[in-house]
Parts: sequence; C-alpha cells; structure tokens
Amino acid sequence: MSEFFQWLAGVPPLGQIPIVLLAFGVLVFVILAFVELATKRGRAFTIVRLAAAVLVPVIILLILGLYNSVMWVAAIAAVLGAILFFMDRRSRHGAGSLLQLTGFLAPAALLLAIGLIYPTIRTAFSAFMANDGSGFVGLSNFAWVFTSPDGVTALLNTLVWVLVAPVVSTIIGLAYAVFIDKSRGEKFFKLLVFMPMAISFVGASIIFKFFYDTRQGDQIGVLNAIITAFGAKPVDWLGLEPWNTLFLVIILIWTQAGFAMVILSAAIKGVPTEQLEAADLDGASPWQRFANVTLPGIRSSVIVVLTTISIASLKVYDIVSSMTGGRSDTTVLAFEMVRQFQLGARTGYSSALAVILFILVLPIIIYNVRQHNKQRGI
Repeated sequence: MSEFFQWLAGVPPLGQIPIVLLAFGVLVFVILAFVELATKRGRAFTIVRLAAAVLVPVIILLILGLYNSVMWVAAIAAVLGAILFFMDRRSRHGAGSLLQLTGFLAPAALLLAIGLIYPTIRTAFSAFMANDGSGFVGLSNFAWVFTSPDGVTALLNTLVWVLVAPVVSTIIGLAYAVFIDKSRGEKFFKLLVFMPMAISFVGASIIFKFFYDTRQGDQIGVLNAIITAFGAKPVDWLGLEPWNTLFLVIILIWTQAGFAMVILSAAIKGVPTEQLEAADLDGASPWQRFANVTLPGIRSSVIVVLTTISIASLKVYDIVSSMTGGRSDTTVLAFEMVRQFQLGARTGYSSALAVILFILVLPIIIYNVRQHNKQRGI
C-alpha cells in the first residue's frame, strides 16, 4: 500500500484524480458485491461467503503491508471469520441463535471495553491522583479547575457555547424549515443550508479564518476588507474579548443549522394535515397555527436537535484549536483538557476536566434517551 501511494505521489495532480476515483469505485463495488452475496442462497454463494469471511481479513493485511510482523493477526482474523460464518450458517437453520448472538456481540463488546470502559475508569481514578500519579490528592484537581484562571475561563466559555449555539442553531433551522416548506426550489434551498454540515469543524474554521483574518497592509479577511474600504481601521476579531468567543460560536451555528433544518423539516412534514386544516377552519392565524399545532407536534424532534447540538457544544475542540489555540480567553473544557495533558505532568488536571465534561454531558444523554423512550411508547 505504501508503494502505491509513493507511486501515486509521482503522478501529475490531474492524473491522480481519476486514479483515486477509480480505486474508490472499485472498493465500493466490492463492498456492494459482498452485501449482495450475503442474501443469496445456494451452495456456490455459500462457498463464496466462506471464502470472503476467511480471506478478506488476510488480503487486507497483506495489502496494508503488515505481513512481515503480524501474520499471526491475519491467521486469527481468518479463524474468527470462519467461526462467525459458521455461527451465522447454524442460526439460519434454526439453531444456535444464542451462540450467534454471543459471537457477533463479543468483538464489539471487547472493543468497547478496551477503548471506552477501561479509559473511562482509568481517567476517573486519575482525576483524584496527583499530576505525576504519585498519590491520592482527593478533590484538589477539581478545586484547581474551579479556582484557576484557565479552568474558570474554560467553564464560562463552555457555558456560553452550550447556551448560545443550540438555541440559535435550532431557531435558524426551524425558521428555515417552516418558511421553505413546500415552496419552489425547496430541495435546492435545503441543500445550500445543509452543505456546511458536510464540512469538518477544521474545514469550517479555515473558511472562517478568511472572514476574521487581520494583518498589516492589504486585508484578505472579508470583514476587515469591508470596513477598511470605508476608511476604518482593521479589527483583530479573534482577539476582541469577550466577543471573540461568540465569533467562534458562529462557526458551530453555521455547521449545525443545516442539521437542525433537516430534522425539523422532516418532523413538520409528519404533522397531520387534519390538525392544520382544523386550525384553518377555526380561523387561526399562521402564527397561532404554528405555535398551537405545528410546534407541539414536533416537540420531540426539537428536543433531539437541542440536546444533540448541546453535546456537540460541550465537547467542541476543533474550532478553538484551529482558530485561536485557546488564546485571548477562548479556551473551553474539551480544549483545556487536551492542552493540560500536552503540557506534561498535568494528567490530574486533564482527568478532572474530562470527568467534569462527562458529568455535564451525562444528564443531556439521559434526558434524550428518556424522551426517545416516551416517544416510542406513544
């Protein structure tokens, strides 16, 4: 695989595009072919599925160039593939369903235990230990978070993110969904709003750097180019405290408004037309019809949107890191957690920030799950 990328790097840029697209197309074709074969019956298709379950892991490792050091991994992958295949085949004949369930859930459970449960427990213990792990310090690390300038700034800024971004994103998405519902060009207008959702936070941050950029001489930042054209002096938008935090929040709003619009637009279309027609017959105004019929009908979707964006606001890291690096009092809990860990010998502070972030996210997740269960019950 490394040889392929080295060869690709030597190809002219315009020649790289069709090669990458062709390789991606072949990969998609192979995956779809396997999906199609998984539903076919017959001896030939069974043999093909068995060969795929055993050989595909080995071939992937060989392509990645790992055959020199981890051939035993390829062997284990092939054996596991064969075991899972026969478990699935046995369950199709009406036997071994419990064995199949255990076999297919075991890898996921193992990965969750290694990648999520163990780190969570380890982090919780580290939050009560000294920064160098030498001994138990009780709540000292949490006291540092609530008393140090960096910790307090991170908490206050995170509170601003959670209060502003979800509410504004939901209002914009809801307004857009209502105003363009069943209008001409609805799909096109929705596409324009949803496009930022397809951009990563880092990509969105780079785009907004060209809005906020300030420098000596000619201005390439859009905002400063406009104000200097009218004779004003350029403004360091990202250093303008405390408004710089709100300027960063705008990036998250820009990316999440499309998500809110899609979810709420689908919910609005699900409101029974009989209720809307009854409101019209009763002489309700458009605002009364929206407030008394549409909004109660999409309440659960509004809650999902608010809670989802709230969680994204709590754990935002990419935007702060890409735009300011936490300078000018723009740090947040997630960024400060990583920064304290990178400073070295501050694992206690970093773990305490992680635990606080987990505690803040947990009630939102529980509330979201409860609302989802109530909706299922209805």
